[in-house]
Amino acid sequence: MMIDVEIKERYVNPYTDFGFKKLFGTELNKDLLISFLNALLHDKPEITDLTYLNSERLGEGRQDRKAVFDVYCRLADNTHIIVEMQKSEQKYFKDRSIYYSTFPIRDQAQQGDWDYHLKDVYTVGLLSFTFPDNEYPADSFVHEIKLKDVEDNHGDPSTMLSTSQTPFYDKLTFFYLEMPKFTKREEELVTMFDKWMYALVNLTRLLERPKALQERIFARLFEQAEIARFTPEERVDYVTSKKDYWDYYSSVKTSYDKDHAEGREEGLAEGEAKGLAEGVKKEKLVNARKMKVLNVDISTICQVTGLSDEEISSL
Repeated sequence: MMIDVEIKERYVNPYTDFGFKKLFGTELNKDLLISFLNALLHDKPEITDLTYLNSERLGEGRQDRKAVFDVYCRLADNTHIIVEMQKSEQKYFKDRSIYYSTFPIRDQAQQGDWDYHLKDVYTVGLLSFTFPDNEYPADSFVHEIKLKDVEDNHGDPSTMLSTSQTPFYDKLTFFYLEMPKFTKREEELVTMFDKWMYALVNLTRLLERPKALQERIFARLFEQAEIARFTPEERVDYVTSKKDYWDYYSSVKTSYDKDHAEGREEGLAEGEAKGLAEGVKKEKLVNARKMKVLNVDISTICQVTGLSDEEISSL
């Protein structure tokens, strides 16, 4: 028997597994993925078509770990692209990302004589969190990573490659998008990439398609994201995916509460009440920003963090 489920928002949450794959991982909507990738890779040859590949890749041996990608595709020139929506912080996130990139590299191996000639491999990670320890400036949310010669010191090696830096190997590229750092308002959108970022960050909070997103591809995006158009089976699948998503949100809140309590206890023990208050406020703002990117409603964020509507809206 089909379960009748109530969904309050108008548009699907792209941070859920169902939402992300619905918009970017189906043959029906591959024009959305093509547009997004062209906006991101704007200085590369235009993508006109792509082929979805099996998203589950097995290791070479029976005991090897497998990889399950959100989206895995190949272009006409045999370029391979992995696109991942990363909802949670992981201690070894970078290691995992590098490990995943080895599968499209090995997929290009040929039987018999082979000269090891490889085509480009891209890994695109949409991150619902920011890198720790202020690894990048607050206004830097797009990071293009390549292998480089450490002796080539023409630019800052901790940031995206500058035009003066020559990569040691330019066929392996990682794009990381720190979604919480994208704070542009609708009137500030200029490029197609700006518009895609704005759409993904704000989708579930919108009641209609913004005037700034009038390109035909965004009409398609909002059409496919509209929950009222889902089949009953899709609605149930979406609710199940949302439950998994909220389980993650719950773990974030639990971690926040624990860190808050531990920080308070330690601060009081050291008698640094002023520093503690500043630290707690800063952490509240950080967690509020994370929850806002995860499309948690403002009233819930206020209740969890104790911040005001004005403080949260300004993030």
